[in-house]
Amino acid sequence: MPKAKTHSGAKKRFKVTATGKVRGRHSFTSHILEKKSRKRKRRLGQPAVISPDDVKQVKTLLGVKRS
Repeated sequence: MPKAKTHSGAKKRFKVTATGKVRGRHSFTSHILEKKSRKRKRRLGQPAVISPDDVKQVKTLLGVKRS
């Protein structure tokens, strides 16, 4: 069986931490920013921990063993 390839789009968008959590960008950060407060925009700029519902799929795309 051939080796599995890492999904190019996923490897640009997500990172797996040392403890196995998946981090990615927050949503709502690209436009319509005038009405969002400075504090909210600052918080949205920090990496987000991906929802547990999506972690399995993202790890599969990244080729990371699930634990």
